[in-house]
Amino acid sequence: MQAGSAPGSEAKAPSVGKKKTSFGVSGMTCASCVDTIQRSLADLQGIESANVNLATERATISYDPQKVDIEKIKKTVRDAGYDVVLNVVTISVGGMSCATCANTIEEALLALDGVQAASVNLASDKVAITYDPQVVRVPDLKRAIRDAGYEVIEAETVDAEKVERVKEMQRRKRLLVFSLALSIPTLGLALAMMFTDLGKVQFFMDYGNYILFILATPVQFIAGYRFYVNAFKAARHRTANMDTLIAVGTSAAYLYSLAVVFLPQAVAFHDTYFDSSAMIITLILFGKYLEAKAKGSTSEAIRKLIDLQPKTARRVIEGVETEVPVEELDVNDIFMVRPGERIPTDGSVLEGSSAVDESMLTGESIPVEKVEGSGVIGGSINKNGLLKVRATRIGQDTALAQIVRLVEEAQGSKAPVQRLADKVAAVFVPAVIIIAIATFLFWYLIGYDLFSSMPAPRFVFSLTAFISVLVIACPCALGLATPTAIMVGTGKGAEHGILIKNGEALERAGNVQVIVFDKTGTLTKGEPDVTDVKAIGSSEEEVLFYAASVEKGSEHPLAKAIVRKAEHEKIEIEGPSEFQNLPGRGVRANVRESLILLGNRALMSESQIETDAHEAEIQAIEERGRTAMLLAKGSKLIGIIGVADVVKPTSAEAIAELKRMGIEVAMMTGDNRRTASVIAKELGIDRVLAEVLPEDKAKEIAKLQAEGKVVAMVGDGVNDAPALVQADVGIAIGSGTDVAIESGSIVLIKNDLNDVVAAIQLSKKTMKKIRQNLFWAFGYNTAGIPLAAGLIFPFFNVLLPPIVAAGAMALSSVSVVSNAALLKRYTPEIKRKGKR
Repeated sequence: MQAGSAPGSEAKAPSVGKKKTSFGVSGMTCASCVDTIQRSLADLQGIESANVNLATERATISYDPQKVDIEKIKKTVRDAGYDVVLNVVTISVGGMSCATCANTIEEALLALDGVQAASVNLASDKVAITYDPQVVRVPDLKRAIRDAGYEVIEAETVDAEKVERVKEMQRRKRLLVFSLALSIPTLGLALAMMFTDLGKVQFFMDYGNYILFILATPVQFIAGYRFYVNAFKAARHRTANMDTLIAVGTSAAYLYSLAVVFLPQAVAFHDTYFDSSAMIITLILFGKYLEAKAKGSTSEAIRKLIDLQPKTARRVIEGVETEVPVEELDVNDIFMVRPGERIPTDGSVLEGSSAVDESMLTGESIPVEKVEGSGVIGGSINKNGLLKVRATRIGQDTALAQIVRLVEEAQGSKAPVQRLADKVAAVFVPAVIIIAIATFLFWYLIGYDLFSSMPAPRFVFSLTAFISVLVIACPCALGLATPTAIMVGTGKGAEHGILIKNGEALERAGNVQVIVFDKTGTLTKGEPDVTDVKAIGSSEEEVLFYAASVEKGSEHPLAKAIVRKAEHEKIEIEGPSEFQNLPGRGVRANVRESLILLGNRALMSESQIETDAHEAEIQAIEERGRTAMLLAKGSKLIGIIGVADVVKPTSAEAIAELKRMGIEVAMMTGDNRRTASVIAKELGIDRVLAEVLPEDKAKEIAKLQAEGKVVAMVGDGVNDAPALVQADVGIAIGSGTDVAIESGSIVLIKNDLNDVVAAIQLSKKTMKKIRQNLFWAFGYNTAGIPLAAGLIFPFFNVLLPPIVAAGAMALSSVSVVSNAALLKRYTPEIKRKGKR
């Protein structure tokens, strides 16, 4: 009995904690791939069944979680040479207050079947969930969060971000108006008391300084509270910043004035500086307000991209169309897109046809025709037809989300040129404070006695110079010089379908001396086309008819090229009979009861078909890098067809423009030197790297770098990955919606070589703006601080007033940001030529 029960118990045991999961698998091409993955998974202990579907590119697995976890399953698929495609959604959560809340939400989500991982970020009040859409849907995830006692804040949209930004600008504006309303009367009264008879009126002689104190104090501690808060935070971390300079400078003026009013016996000179402290704060706030407006315009590109995301989708379930929030769409959901609407997420057209405007994502101004089977990009606009679409990517996996993420990462990166500014900024504020103290001591102890006529008492003059040095110094301009230009430059690139991943790539692209193009698929189309049709005793139409008919149904690239050419010429072709594939020679078949031969000289020779009379024509085709295919009907040669991987329409234009810019152009290919030289000559390329094996491409790039040159490599980002990584700048071209190519530091969405030129031109222009900004920032501080310290006083008897110094400081950072914002008007020269 015991022996008999064992099998039963063993059979039930695995099912007690059995789980089922599914996820997308990319990289599969055939049934062999399916088998490889299934066998790899079957070898894992704890796997009960593994089913991989090639059509849906999805793996469905039953497993025992006590023996194997989901991470190990995914790793096994990756180790087999394929990639796991996960569904990840981020949900904003309200009501969290501590780590316990985070744990509660994570546990509630992980308890759901189909949830593979859940991670709460308390700082951002968001939870990132990896889930299986075939088991659990987004509404289920939200319901679990609500059931746990927390609030689900519907996905943040650009509108919410805009509202927050507008609120901040309104707050700045209110603070500025408040400060102006008090500081202008303060300045007016102070000047009137100093330069008019108002100062002789007894009331103002007695109470004038008290009025100035009442007007200036709210400005100092309400309008200027942020300067104090930020300066205090910096001091706690034993650092100093711009707020430190403003807080110290205005406090010195304010506290001295306070002593004049309430402790007159403690100071020798009874002039107050309430007007200076109030106006300095007001001018700085005014500068910051203008700076915020200018900075808002520099990040416009990223907001435009986010704005492309529709808020709702028309999901179809069992024939019923329902409008749902776009975040509730899952992979394989069906949705409708009407004319004029934005496509809610990446997908594949199931029914319908239309022209789709993808210009905001790819920079391509001409709408793209979409038919059944075509891919569509979320955020693009359906122009004129009704489309039924199956979702292929959602949320953070969509092309739009990836583009936004890439641009955001690039905008947050630093260019190498910024290192000097960073080094200076690190010691800038302490150095300015030391200079200000030294200025005060110099004028108070030495400088004042060197001149017979001074405009103010010793202490007041020295204090004025001290305050001016503090408030004229502008670390902001140094800090903003590079990042603002990078923000605009990378955003501008995204508008044209040029995704620059970081500031380093942006800077290096502008310094490129040699640019190496991979031939196949980069300079050329990557697939053969018919280039020549020579009829011998027949017509070109007859040649194409027989050649295409004999090749009908063949999967060979050359055969496809001939069939494509016939279809393009509107020639109706027929199916062959008695088809024979003759490896290394060509094909033989019957078409319209005639024996047709299509192949090389060897085929013609063994079939005793005379070709010598046309050898010159054959060689002429071959010398131009084409493959000559000979066509015979019966025992007679009737045509020669030239087939080649032809160059792209924009290749010659792009290379000519690069050479005009002084950049050396090279071509790298695995082809023999003769074929490579033909393409190079056609395009005007002087340097050819021929017969290069795929594994040696990176070595060829290293050789060029060994010559001391800055090298860019342009390829497809997959086959050329090692070479792209080796190059100083790796440019992955023609990525389409696959923008997350790891090997390219610059990713071009379109398969257009003019975008390579545009990327370099944009880089040069952006770096020019950065250099202008850095020159202004360094130049301003280098000249401004000595002026504020009294350098020109011995020559012109003029000391820079603190109010003027504050105005100059405020405008310096505004000018840097505004100069960077001018990049928004820039269009790369190659793009302007294309529009003409």
